[in-house]
Amino acid sequence: MIPDEILQKAKQTLFSVHPTLPRREYLTQELEDAKAANARGYYLPDEDERLREVYRTYLTARAALWEMIDNLSPHLDEKDSRIFGLTFCAAAALVRSATFLVNLAKNRPTVWKKLDEAEPRYGLQRKSFTRIYKNISSIRWMWRFQEASRYYAQHRDSILNDLHGSDLSQVAAWLTSEEEHLEHRRRAFLERRVAYRIHSLLRRHTSGYTKVMFHLFRLSGSAVAELRQPFKKNHRVGKRVKPDIIRKIQPLLKPGDVIVTRHDDAMSNLFLPGFWPHAALFLGNSETRKQHALPEHPMEYDILEAKKDGVLFRQLSETLSVDSFVVIRPNLSNDELAEALTRACSHEGKLYDFIFDFRKTERLVCTEVIYRAYHSVGEIKFQLTKRSGRLALSAEDLLDQAITHNSFKVIAIFGVQNSGLLYDGEAYTCLRESLQISSS
Repeated sequence: MIPDEILQKAKQTLFSVHPTLPRREYLTQELEDAKAANARGYYLPDEDERLREVYRTYLTARAALWEMIDNLSPHLDEKDSRIFGLTFCAAAALVRSATFLVNLAKNRPTVWKKLDEAEPRYGLQRKSFTRIYKNISSIRWMWRFQEASRYYAQHRDSILNDLHGSDLSQVAAWLTSEEEHLEHRRRAFLERRVAYRIHSLLRRHTSGYTKVMFHLFRLSGSAVAELRQPFKKNHRVGKRVKPDIIRKIQPLLKPGDVIVTRHDDAMSNLFLPGFWPHAALFLGNSETRKQHALPEHPMEYDILEAKKDGVLFRQLSETLSVDSFVVIRPNLSNDELAEALTRACSHEGKLYDFIFDFRKTERLVCTEVIYRAYHSVGEIKFQLTKRSGRLALSAEDLLDQAITHNSFKVIAIFGVQNSGLLYDGEAYTCLRESLQISSS
């Protein structure tokens, strides 16, 4: 049986991402922009920004959902309809969003060229949209998706009943809303020039659960491979932070420490500025939490961290399954620290904010947990910076402001330019160098 923790993480990811995916009814301005830009032959600056933001949001959500599907793949053989419901809902939403973007651009050369442009500010590579179009038009890709669609249609009632019976009623509702789009895509698929070949495939005996799920995971596998940054590292080597490094750093950590991390090959590095993309808050064990009057929790945990599955309490080993990290410590009194950590814990359970909107608190990104915990506590102040048209605080900004204003002390650093574990002054110098590398 699939562990509840894995199922819950997949659910949280889908719940965070699904509402952010582009939908035609919410993008009337962008559609008007596309018509106007194609008529004049170029985009105006404000039109350009709106289109870039929609596209970046789609790519970020796409990466998170394919990773979610990929994480469920080890449980393929369990024949659990909840796994199918989650994965198929994610795949259907991605196909619908990609189809919308393709329809926006396919008869508008100006829009297509704009989406294919490289844009370092948004982490967009040249010809990225053309690659998406090839995927959505691929006979093999769409055949696999249609096999999954047929399985859903034949087992619809039992799938929806299982979702309703396991706290996944929203997924069932989303799947139901996708049905009209599924039928439309099926008709469009069958009308292609290669219809005779497609018909021969679709007329074969219905795939069983395992075969259909294999197709879904094959889709995700190819997508995840495409999303990893090529040539960054040999994936068989694993992360550079090994258990012995965690054993060395763990006794030095204190509640309130901020751990900023990096995966060398993470696709999120392309969408976020600088060398350091991610941050987490160390809370300590149950004994140290009692010392700081923090709320109790039924499970043992060390970290509060916002990832694609939401703002959750996590284990230190999960947070430090990375290639590089730096630890900084706030200069606060015990009472001030208790105030900050209590603030932070009040956000546990919220969904991840794929829009990166710091103006709202209903969803948070990783650095926003730190920002909302520490800003205006003691002498700590953070200045938000406008990025992608929104005010936000990147992990690079957080580190730079923390050490520039002396509101945090650098405790340790590991993995920068093949460095080992460094402490105090050496760690501070190494961090400064990494920030300079980022901005060069």
